[in-house]
Amino acid sequence: MAQRRLSLIDSLICGADRALRTLTPGTQTLTRETPKATQTSSLELTQDQRKHAAGLMRVNHSGEVCAQALYQGQALTAKLPEVREEMELAADEEIDHLAWCEERLNSLGSHTSRLNPIWYGLSFGIGAAAGLISDRVSLGFVAATEDQVCGHLQAHLEELPEYDYESRAIVEQMLVDEAKHAHTALDAGGIAFPGPIKAFMTTISKAMTQTSYRI
Repeated sequence: MAQRRLSLIDSLICGADRALRTLTPGTQTLTRETPKATQTSSLELTQDQRKHAAGLMRVNHSGEVCAQALYQGQALTAKLPEVREEMELAADEEIDHLAWCEERLNSLGSHTSRLNPIWYGLSFGIGAAAGLISDRVSLGFVAATEDQVCGHLQAHLEELPEYDYESRAIVEQMLVDEAKHAHTALDAGGIAFPGPIKAFMTTISKAMTQTSYRI
């Protein structure tokens, strides 16, 4: 049986529902269990280490909020059905990342960024605009964004406290998933963005990371 295509109104309602679930703690449904650390430590994190780890995991959570919004904006304006489905599938896979980061933040006695609604709105608009330009630009933007995320995650693995194996296990799996999404977007026909555009994206992302770390 052929799948019924959603109308614009239906798509907007579904998008609003996903936005609310993205921004509301404890509403994500896991498809994979939270990655478990293979190592254990008898040393507890100090208060400063817990605060630093929480700041990094809060940045990672905000990054996943941005990814959800980006994919939803692109899915709304994508021209080809297969591209739309690719965006929606990627968003579904990223839901696990949201839940993992939120769970770890709770364990560290911290909270998600209070600026997430702002990041979601901005990212949704960027994603929708990219989709309006062309599907190839939209997919290319996904690949470039995921490359940025991989860079942040790699840096966080170096910055996390040495004995915070729980956070490290989550970040390591996220890094694997994000790299896969970048390759998938390029394989699906995305254009490779030139260096200057990537450099500009890096500058913009720093504003999100620096503020989400603290707020």
